[in-house]
Amino acid sequence: MPDADTQGDAEPGDSGAHGGADEGQRWWRVMCLTGVDYFSTLGYQPGIAALAAGVLSPIATIVLVIVTLLGALPVYRRVAQESPHGEGSISMLERLLSFWKGKLFVLALLGFAATDFIITITLSAADASAHLVENPHLTGVLGGKQVLITLFLVALLGAVFLKGFGEAIGLAVALVGIYLALNMVVVAVGIWKIISAPHVVTDWTDALTTQHGNPVLMIGVALVLFPKLALGMSGFETGVAVMPHIKGDPDDSASSPAGRIRGTRKLLTTAAVIMSAFLIATSFITTLLIPAKEFENGGEANGRALAYLAHQYLGGGFGSVYDLSTIVILWFAGASAMAGMLNLMPRYLPRYGMAPHWARAVRPMVIVLTLISFLITWLFDADVDAQGGAYATGVLVLMSSAAIAVTIAAYKKRQRGWTIAFGVIAAVFLYTTVLNCMERPDGLKIGACFIAGIILVSLLSRLRRAFELRVTNVVLDDTAERFIRDYAHRPLRLIANEPSNRDNAEYRDKIRQIRADNDIPGEDDLVFVEVTVRDASDFESELTVRGEVLHGRYRVLTLESSSIPNAIAALALTVRDRTGQRPHLYFEWTEGNPFAQFLRFFLFGQGEVAPVTREVLREAEPDRTKRPRVHVG
Repeated sequence: MPDADTQGDAEPGDSGAHGGADEGQRWWRVMCLTGVDYFSTLGYQPGIAALAAGVLSPIATIVLVIVTLLGALPVYRRVAQESPHGEGSISMLERLLSFWKGKLFVLALLGFAATDFIITITLSAADASAHLVENPHLTGVLGGKQVLITLFLVALLGAVFLKGFGEAIGLAVALVGIYLALNMVVVAVGIWKIISAPHVVTDWTDALTTQHGNPVLMIGVALVLFPKLALGMSGFETGVAVMPHIKGDPDDSASSPAGRIRGTRKLLTTAAVIMSAFLIATSFITTLLIPAKEFENGGEANGRALAYLAHQYLGGGFGSVYDLSTIVILWFAGASAMAGMLNLMPRYLPRYGMAPHWARAVRPMVIVLTLISFLITWLFDADVDAQGGAYATGVLVLMSSAAIAVTIAAYKKRQRGWTIAFGVIAAVFLYTTVLNCMERPDGLKIGACFIAGIILVSLLSRLRRAFELRVTNVVLDDTAERFIRDYAHRPLRLIANEPSNRDNAEYRDKIRQIRADNDIPGEDDLVFVEVTVRDASDFESELTVRGEVLHGRYRVLTLESSSIPNAIAALALTVRDRTGQRPHLYFEWTEGNPFAQFLRFFLFGQGEVAPVTREVLREAEPDRTKRPRVHVG
């Protein structure tokens, strides 16, 4: 594992970016990192289920488990296959849309991802502090200090990631192992108590029949209540987001990481099976053994049903250990969200030009995410209930988008059976999402704030970086290479031309005009430069340069890029570096309002090319004596 000094300069998505060895981590270790979020919901999920469904809680939980195993799990196993570098369903949907509508759509999904991940950090820390404050032995000392405790826990989480990703995974393995072991003890004792007192089962079934009648009605009510239990499905998106940290096979390649995909599928399946077993068992024992009034606000089992059973049947010593384990794993549940954000955001925003270059490094991103978590904690006063709607909304929107993405992927590959199956799953998740937003619109509002914030900051960042030289690489074909070599001992004169018919008259008239406007001697050779803009919404792109001779006499360099000024500036600098000569660039003034022309450049990569090209060159080459010359007539 690299130390903290090297970690800050790494690229998210590379194995070394987060402190892993080049071959990554074993899948079960990474599962523990995502599991601190997923498994920690046992701290409050049984209580939420009992409060929402009452005696129907075990039935509603079984519905949740069925949707998890037959819905979410197949979807995310397919997502892992389609986006093996951790981009998740967002990258799958990004491929369906181009230009600005695609970028804005991705930014909206990133807004919901940020809602999910950031609220996971703040809600889990707040819930941990609530358990700490509500402990009978600590209430007198810590009462009224929940916000300060939550801020401290968030800061401590950030410090772990600043120290190194290896430390985060190591701590996650220990926490998950201890927490699951303690829960197995509580579940085993709870089942034994039920076996020892069979009348509780009879009482439960009688109450079930009295309140809900026949089994069909029970299932119908459970389906209606299902959205309220949806938090029990959290963890899948982060399971895919942390894929780059999973150890692959020795023969894995960037284009085909089969070992990593297989490891991720094991991670997703194992986590889902473990969690499903615990959800069913814990909902069963808590519903049968805990009086209904204890689940309500002010009750001893409110938000801590399993802790209630631990104290009730295993004594204060074991109960205190269980409390401590729950508090610690709830605090560290934000680790999987932090890891997901560190992998997800730098893959999109810098590439869109919508974040500074430092956003690709781990340390600065950890600091930024920690500060945002501070703000959210302060705004919501570390209130768990107030953040629950936003958390559920973020989880469900991402699951719905994943289901839609894999449905489209299966349809494009003409997999009729999978298309129908994934389509049904997508319909279930969309139903759940809509119902959740209707019942808890505050979640949608908070998500919209995240989206608006990301889009606003992103556009401002792109505006500030508008004049950067955003060409990642320049590739010349053989003809273009020959053109440039011919000018190793004399300046190359490049004419920026917007092609029309590309006939002989067009190039002849253009040369006459440029020579007249700039007083160029007739013996000097001129080379045309023509740029084709493919997708102006791309910020960074590779520049492909092709040379051709038209009408037997005119040399033309054709370029493909996301921006005309940036492409011409990059070409001019490449010519200078390869020949040692400062090339001359010749432009015409563009008619129209300057502000409107700048907007054309910002949005469509065109507009007033001459001054923008000059500004790009000025920023890229501060030394005027080395800068290519720009002429406008």
